[in-house]
Amino acid sequence: MGQFSQWFVDFFRLFLDNLWRLIKSFFVGIYNLLIGYPIEYAKEFLIVSKSFSFLDWMLSVFFIVIFLILVVMFFVVVFQLLKRYFRFTKIEYEKLELLSRMNVLERKLKNGGIANINNVPKNELGFQGNKQVAKTEQQRTKGNRFVKLTLIDEKYKYSVLPTYMKEEEKLTLSQLVTHFRNYSAKNHKLYYNERIISIFLAGMATSKIMILEGISGTGKTSLPYAFGKFINHNSAIISVQPSWRDRYEMMGYLNEFTKKFNETEFLKTIYETTYRTDIQLIVLDEMNLARVEYYFADFLSLLELPNSDEWLLDIVPEQIIGDPINLKEGKIKIPENIWFVGTANKDDSTFAITDKVYDRAASIEMNDKAESFDAPETPSIKLSYKYIRELFDNALDEYKLSDRGLEAIKELDNYITKNFEITFGNRIMKQLLTFVPVYIACGRDEVEGIDYIVSRKIIRKFETLNLPFLKKELEELLVIFDQLFGKDKLIDSKTMIQKYIRQI
Repeated sequence: MGQFSQWFVDFFRLFLDNLWRLIKSFFVGIYNLLIGYPIEYAKEFLIVSKSFSFLDWMLSVFFIVIFLILVVMFFVVVFQLLKRYFRFTKIEYEKLELLSRMNVLERKLKNGGIANINNVPKNELGFQGNKQVAKTEQQRTKGNRFVKLTLIDEKYKYSVLPTYMKEEEKLTLSQLVTHFRNYSAKNHKLYYNERIISIFLAGMATSKIMILEGISGTGKTSLPYAFGKFINHNSAIISVQPSWRDRYEMMGYLNEFTKKFNETEFLKTIYETTYRTDIQLIVLDEMNLARVEYYFADFLSLLELPNSDEWLLDIVPEQIIGDPINLKEGKIKIPENIWFVGTANKDDSTFAITDKVYDRAASIEMNDKAESFDAPETPSIKLSYKYIRELFDNALDEYKLSDRGLEAIKELDNYITKNFEITFGNRIMKQLLTFVPVYIACGRDEVEGIDYIVSRKIIRKFETLNLPFLKKELEELLVIFDQLFGKDKLIDSKTMIQKYIRQI
């Protein structure tokens, strides 16, 4: 006990001694900087200057003046920076205080009436009470031009909803194909083959815009619908109207007369996705009932930008108090965890989808209805955007296109460019280098993946050519397919070429 007491006393004596030395050194340093050192400099100068000539005195005076000016300038700059910092801090504090007061006032205006009514038992409210609740709710939203989006803010309490996945839900891409196929068949009686599901997932990795086209009844709309059910986040199905001419028909617009924003289901879904971390599919059903390149033009351009922080879409000219918090300067950011899936039929009531749209989208042909089968009981899962993005990135690292495949694509591109004046281009090559590795990770074949991109992105464009004058080149192309990729390969591409030849 005595030794501990001695050590305890010595420790604090040493600690206080060191602390005093530190404080003393600080003040001694300030004193020396402002007084002590200048006195030493002056004494040294007086001693040395006794032997100065006239020229030495002139140079000394000039140096001292310049030195003093620099010292004064240094302290002035330091003073100005400190002054600016304290002024900035004061302004920011006043700003925060003002915003806090505004928020308190806004909450009182919104919730004051409802809070008083909520204290009254429901059976005592009666008809007049219900009218008062409705009136108070109307007053609460009267000054807000985004009623639906503000309700989303309140629903999520201004916080992003995390997606927690169990270990058994962390499937590989090939397992994801099998589980989704079984789930869809067992729970919704919707049957798809593994190839279509693999194309769908690889298409998600390739582009944020997907087009499902084909004959009616093959499950174009039900595929993204079932996938939404499978991942426990329903897909939003938006019926495209023939009257759509620009994005305002789809996104909504500000009514200058009522000062209210006409909030569409499309805009509401995009805004709600900013609060989520799972996957959101927006289905544009019968997307070619109107011209896609008209109403969807802004999305076609924005989603091609490599930096997702630049996916900003103008909603209103300026931000005002009370607007939804995820609108920044009147713009909404298109979330990375969202995909736009359009379904399209080819008939007299629809418009042709242009190359501008096809080139930017992942196109999926659905002309065959899958056979029904007995599927085992398969539960739905939760799937976060971060996890599926990791699956895609891992596939790009693990299943890169083989050198043989790349060389064959290069030779095929040279032939098609020379004879048909259609080229793969940077965009299509980028899609090819993404689609094929993910398609392989889903349990499929490399050449089969190449075939799908070549047929949907290149051979499809032959429809615009003057084919009767290109019969010889088309027949030669079939031979080149066999030479580059082997016989009984590139089935989709060959089928399309043979169809063109028969039509000549």
